[in-house]
Amino acid sequence: MQNIYEQVRELENIQGLSKHEQLVRGIINAINDKLIQRGDMLPSVNSLIRELGFARETIAKGYKELVSRGIVESKNRIGFYVATENTESSLRIALIIFAFDSFQEVFYKTFRDSLGATAHIDIFFHHNNIDVLESIVASVRGKYGMYVVAPIPHKRTAGILNTLPLNKFIMIDRHQPMPGDFSYVVQEFEKSSYAAFSKLAPAIRKFQGMIHYYRPASDTPVEIINAYKKFVKDFKINSVIRTEYIAGSIEKGYVYFTINNAELWQMLKDAKAKGFRLGKDVGILSHNDEVVKEIIFDGITTYSTDFAVMAEKAAEFVLTREKVQLVIPTLLLRRGSL
Repeated sequence: MQNIYEQVRELENIQGLSKHEQLVRGIINAINDKLIQRGDMLPSVNSLIRELGFARETIAKGYKELVSRGIVESKNRIGFYVATENTESSLRIALIIFAFDSFQEVFYKTFRDSLGATAHIDIFFHHNNIDVLESIVASVRGKYGMYVVAPIPHKRTAGILNTLPLNKFIMIDRHQPMPGDFSYVVQEFEKSSYAAFSKLAPAIRKFQGMIHYYRPASDTPVEIINAYKKFVKDFKINSVIRTEYIAGSIEKGYVYFTINNAELWQMLKDAKAKGFRLGKDVGILSHNDEVVKEIIFDGITTYSTDFAVMAEKAAEFVLTREKVQLVIPTLLLRRGSL
């Protein structure tokens, strides 16, 4: 402890350095000089008041900055500890998402680039498992300066996420209601899906019917299947809902709609093997756009939100701490497949 006090006192006469900045810099210097290391307990607020004569508010402000930068972690009713020896990182961010699918990779790369080189991002995957999400949140709580979370639609989610500090939290991808005033940058599924289907109705009616593949236990938003059922009823479309696509089962005369990329690639492989022309013999619609869907087979028709914009807005909140509550628009991208 004495080493920390000495490091702080050495900065007393530096012009333009406030007392809270003096405390922050002193602790960082102690870490850089290997006087303290990861896991070591830092002096209590009362000890710092007694040894340095700083105001309680000044010390609280200094520790708050160190915690927000991810250098120090706070353990409730125990104290403050050194969280990392990497003091060059200005901010540590916990990014908690479903998995690393292609569109989430777009989000991550844009998010990382928008934050700049000094931010440190740790990625955690909950795979739509509520127990995994709860375990991740418990393990990261108090150790990061910002928490960016794609939630799970589950009755336990709100209670889990509310254990995080809402001023350091932003919800991404899908919106999950929970108490408190919090920031979010999300997409909307039901109205946007219905709007996309409706615009495609004239093209869909050229075929005998439409087949949608939906796995009830998957992370696919239930709002999409609700919108689909309403659409086929309102527009009197001959429709079948199946749980999975069976390789080789594609038939001429139908529109195929899947959210699962593995199923999409198999459909395209089967269509090519059978000599079907996309947009003529069969129609194909996909959710969540990406570059490859724009290129292959003269383009696959998709409807999708812009995950790059979502990432930019989330990064802006992380950098500025200015509250944001935004729903990113969903766009229909017409191409040759439908």
